[in-house]
Amino acid sequence: MSDELEAMVFPSSRLDGKVALITGAGAGIGAGIALAFSAAGADLILVGRTEESLENVAAIIRRRGGKVEVKVCDVTQSAAVRALISGIDTLDILVNNAGTNHPEPIQEVSDDHLDAMLNLNVRACFVACQAAVVKMLEKNLPASGVIINVSSQMGHVGSPNRTVYCMTKHAIEGLTKAMAVELAQQGIRVNTLCPTFVETGLIRKIVDTPEKEAFLVSQIPMGRMAKIEDIASAAVYLASPAARMVTGTSLKVDGGWTAQ
Repeated sequence: MSDELEAMVFPSSRLDGKVALITGAGAGIGAGIALAFSAAGADLILVGRTEESLENVAAIIRRRGGKVEVKVCDVTQSAAVRALISGIDTLDILVNNAGTNHPEPIQEVSDDHLDAMLNLNVRACFVACQAAVVKMLEKNLPASGVIINVSSQMGHVGSPNRTVYCMTKHAIEGLTKAMAVELAQQGIRVNTLCPTFVETGLIRKIVDTPEKEAFLVSQIPMGRMAKIEDIASAAVYLASPAARMVTGTSLKVDGGWTAQ
């Protein structure tokens, strides 16, 4: 037994030499994941609709010595996403982070809001996954790709005024499990990252009163909203060799919300 212990070599949490593409990378969770991946050694491709926001994140990465490219793209445009991913030299990690929410009672959900959430949260995620799988497998070498779909605690529970959002995130959980099973033998791991409410500008637009914040925090056993760093650190783990046996699962960074 002591010989077995002596022989153990633990997998790294580093991402050196890996190329990671992150959607919705201009702010919030996407920007945080980009900074964390760069700090762990990855080369970055930042994707989003607003060049200025992406360049702001890229400037920080470059000042810290990282390598980064900026690609302006609306991920709901399927042809553009496929062209972008097929045009890069190599891809090791995809983080599907782009998403949106319009909290409202079910009877008030408009077709525009329904279509916007389905198109961005589900269809765009699928198309990016599909294009990434093609890229990861195209060299006919043993693949070691990683796909992280940023889901939500709402992909595991229900919540008032979030029927469409919950529906889209439950869909991503199903997509992730099916991809993980299909692609495991080809060396591609697929998982979801499921945050609770996180201190971001987007959340602050929703949690816009002390009463709303108090209610939400009361539902989190740890008694506080998450920080971007909490989510980004979990993403690094999922992307790294340290998670080499982790696929088809959900890493919930939710302060205990879904454990209740």
